[in-house]
Amino acid sequence: MTKTPVPDEVRRFILTSIPSVPFLEALLLLRSQPGATWEAADVARRLYVGDAHAQGLLHALGEAGFASHAGEDRYTYAPATEELPLLVDQLARAYSANLLGVTELIHSRIDKRAMQFADAFRWTKKEN
Repeated sequence: MTKTPVPDEVRRFILTSIPSVPFLEALLLLRSQPGATWEAADVARRLYVGDAHAQGLLHALGEAGFASHAGEDRYTYAPATEELPLLVDQLARAYSANLLGVTELIHSRIDKRAMQFADAFRWTKKEN
């Protein structure tokens, strides 16, 4: 079975805008019902995460311009630009066709950030 490659535009979008797999899953959940409003408990049940984690995901989606606050800790899918829904649609197709490739890409981004953070604390030998 051959994997469908992740298109370059989607790859760039993932690397610049998708911080984690739960963030992606929450984004796709909101996208699946564009007119619905979501609260943390609903998202938590659907994604099998805790309420606090789900609330953080909803807040992060709002901060990133994928969702808007709909009152009382509720959010709705509302991409901030005209281009975002097209990119999210492409991302959804890529995730459906190559779940492993997309998740590996997200994790590679996380791993790079972890390495950069660790490198900041690396000891270097001082020259006398």
